[in-house]
Amino acid sequence: MLLTFSTLPLSSSDPNDEACLTQLSQTLKDPLNNLQNWTKSTFANPCSGFTSYLPGATCNNGRIYKLSLTNLSLQGSISPFLSNCTNLQSLDLSSNSISGPIPQDLQYLVNLAVLNLSSNRLEGEIPQQLALCAYLNVIDLHDNLLTGQIPQELGLLARLSAFDVSNNKLSGPIPASLGNRSGNLPRFNATSFGGNKDLYGYPLPPMKSKGLSVLAIVGIGLGSGLASLVISFTGVCIWLKITEEKMAAAEEGKIGQFMPDY
Repeated sequence: MLLTFSTLPLSSSDPNDEACLTQLSQTLKDPLNNLQNWTKSTFANPCSGFTSYLPGATCNNGRIYKLSLTNLSLQGSISPFLSNCTNLQSLDLSSNSISGPIPQDLQYLVNLAVLNLSSNRLEGEIPQQLALCAYLNVIDLHDNLLTGQIPQELGLLARLSAFDVSNNKLSGPIPASLGNRSGNLPRFNATSFGGNKDLYGYPLPPMKSKGLSVLAIVGIGLGSGLASLVISFTGVCIWLKITEEKMAAAEEGKIGQFMPDY
C-alpha cells in the first residue's frame, strides 16, 4: 500500500491553463492592484484539486473552470490565448473598463456555459464563432460599444436561456432565430435588444422614425414637383411673351416698308 502511494505522480498544473493565465495577465491592466497574487509562480500551479490560489479563479479537479473578475476597474483587452483554458465553463469579466474586440478564439472554449462581458468598453462585432460553443446558456454583452449586426448563428444555440446585447451600437435586423424563437426554446423580450439606435425587428416596437421619413420623402417629392411645375409654367409664359414681342416688332417692320415717304 505504501509503495503504491509513493509511486503516484505529484499534482502539477496544466500547461494550457498556465499559458492562458499568463497571457491574460499581460493583456489586462490592473490599476488598483486587485490581482496582486496573479504572478508567474502562481500560474505554474494555480490549483490543487478543488482549491484555487488565484483570486477570482475556481478550480475543478486541478483545472481552472471558472474565472470571475468583476468590478475590479480592469483595463486593457481580452487575450485570444484565453482559449487555452479549455476546461473553462464560466467567464465573467463584467463591470470593468476592458476595451478592444471580443476574440474569435473564444470559440475553442467548447465547455463554456456562461459568457458575461457586460458593462465594459468592448468594440467591434460580435463573433459569429461563438455559436460553436454549443453549451452556452448565457451571453451577456450589454452596455458596451459593439457594432455591426447580431450574428444569426447565435440562434442555433439550443441551450441559450439568457441573451442581452442592449445598450450598444448594433444595427440591422434582429435575427428571427433570436427575436422570434419557436418551440420550447426560451424567448427574449425587447429589453434584450433595446438601446441600439439602428437595430430593428421583433421584439422591438416598430421604428416610428422610419414612417416619418417616408412621409417626409413623399412631402419633399410633392414639393419638388410643384416647384418644378411653377418654374416650367413661368418659363413658358416668358417665352410666349418674348415671342409675341418679336412677332409684333417684325410685323411693324413690314408695315414700315410699304408706307410712302413724305
